[in-house]
Amino acid sequence: MRTSIATVCLSGTLEEKMHACAAAGFDGIEIFEQDLVVSPLSPEEVRALAARLGLSLDLYQPFRDADGVTEDVFEENLRRAEAKFRLMNRLGIDTMLVCSNVATITIHDDDVIAGQLRRLGELAQRHGVRIAYEALAWGTYVSTYRHAQRIVELAGHPAVGTCLDSFHILSRGDDPSGIELIDPERIFFVQLADAPALTMDVLSWSRHYRLFPGQGVFDLPAFLAHLVRAGYDGPVSLEIFNDTFRQSDAVATARDGLRSLRWLQDRAASAVTGDPARRMALDALPPTPAPTRLDFAEIRTEEPEAVAQLLDQLGFSFRGQHRRKPVQLWTQGDARIVLNGQQARGVAASISALGVQSADPDRALERALALQGVAVPRHHTADEAPLVGVAAPDGITVFFSPASDDPVWTAEFGSAPTADAGRIRGIDHVNLAQPWDAFDESVLFYDAVLQLRSRPSTEVPSPVGLVRSQVLESGGIRLALNIVPQVLDTASRYPEHIALATDDVVAVARAARDAGMEFLAVPDNYYEDLAARCALPDDLLSTLRELDLLYDTDGDGAFLHFYTATVGRMFFEVVERQGGYDGFGAPNAAVRLAAQFERTRRQPAARR
Repeated sequence: MRTSIATVCLSGTLEEKMHACAAAGFDGIEIFEQDLVVSPLSPEEVRALAARLGLSLDLYQPFRDADGVTEDVFEENLRRAEAKFRLMNRLGIDTMLVCSNVATITIHDDDVIAGQLRRLGELAQRHGVRIAYEALAWGTYVSTYRHAQRIVELAGHPAVGTCLDSFHILSRGDDPSGIELIDPERIFFVQLADAPALTMDVLSWSRHYRLFPGQGVFDLPAFLAHLVRAGYDGPVSLEIFNDTFRQSDAVATARDGLRSLRWLQDRAASAVTGDPARRMALDALPPTPAPTRLDFAEIRTEEPEAVAQLLDQLGFSFRGQHRRKPVQLWTQGDARIVLNGQQARGVAASISALGVQSADPDRALERALALQGVAVPRHHTADEAPLVGVAAPDGITVFFSPASDDPVWTAEFGSAPTADAGRIRGIDHVNLAQPWDAFDESVLFYDAVLQLRSRPSTEVPSPVGLVRSQVLESGGIRLALNIVPQVLDTASRYPEHIALATDDVVAVARAARDAGMEFLAVPDNYYEDLAARCALPDDLLSTLRELDLLYDTDGDGAFLHFYTATVGRMFFEVVERQGGYDGFGAPNAAVRLAAQFERTRRQPAARR
């Protein structure tokens, strides 16, 4: 599949955008008119730069308000179009996007609109270019792809075809299966965009909230499958209007865009296998078993003593110091916590890596690299486990290790400790803070690389703004990604945590408190509200209050949990799931955030 991306998706100058697209690995780009207008590069220089970078120039866009107008207005449109056709000749672009009219249209007549497109096509043909007519979802008279295609057929000119844009089709709730009925020779261009589920006018939705495939709610694998079955074999391009993307690093955004197209091809490939009309070659990802469970969580810190104290209070056993690195291993049940002091000068305790177990770590890495992952080698000697990993967009390293109840790499820390009576069973989930400009990229990365499923996102109020949370899970792996409110500037000011699973949270809490652990204090108001919301026995409510435990229920079961104090920028949570409870205590997250904020606010005064 030939991949392309519109320059409007990215931040920076036109030259910077072109370099970013080439670095990510796109085949071509769409030139958005405004990017060229403000560029100091001449059209010839843009063309030469594209050639040096190995990029094709696939589309010039947009040409607006051309159709359904009076003759005098249309004559002016022809003059305007001819100037653009000459410009396209200088750029070496052979296709121009023409949008259905939303402003100057006054004639609601398909024959008139088709006739004007035919005349526009005749002019385009004389300059060796084509026009791709696109139905904008808010078009005054032409707003659906089926209507636009009927007009293209009425125009009946070889230089007039259609542009299919997934946002304009799917945002209206249109059925895209009709794409399969379109003559593929008349589909001149295809643009893709995903989007979150929002209730707002479609123009604002389009201009500010589009996303890359896999980051929203649209079924783009099915959309692409319709295109393949239709016999389309031209460029598939990303056209994303997103305020965050246009403020973010262009290379990272372009890499995320290509990742989304590789994910999309993989999802669509199985649906069109063996289809006789298929001409487009979809590049499926290496077939890889999905990771089965979390192997370990790593915390990097200059001062591991404070984290080690928390682990000791929670009943963890010190497995040992790495034979040649300033790295410790702490274990309890299937929970393995690595404290890494390498390159940690000035680093407050923070989650720096996750290990996931895979039936085929090498294939898992191959899949991650195909999805634009950046390999992170782990230096090891001949007698140490060669863990392979990739960097996630949020800075976390994801390592792949062989599936095992007793991973071979743990031998590097000495012999296994004597079995203890610890009550922690394993890691329930990991909560990671996301920079505001990397959230959607991280969601797609973890979804695609670890083959996780996304739950509907939620929003939690905090004293510094709403925190958007997205849970991804599969098998024994659960990740909760939280976008940091922009007022905090960076994710380094927002605490992350590792949630540990137990079958008796009360016993864990009592033992930890007896060992001197300080819990995150829960206000009395919470328990008064809890008593009003839930008909809990008095003795249970008293125990919850005594131990700063929180409670939630979803109808299938209950959830009891507590939080430790924050060390550096991380803390631990201990959770007990009762019955079929499958949530994460979302109603209690606001309590936790407020309590942490209050504690942080008071700490400077306490030091004074």
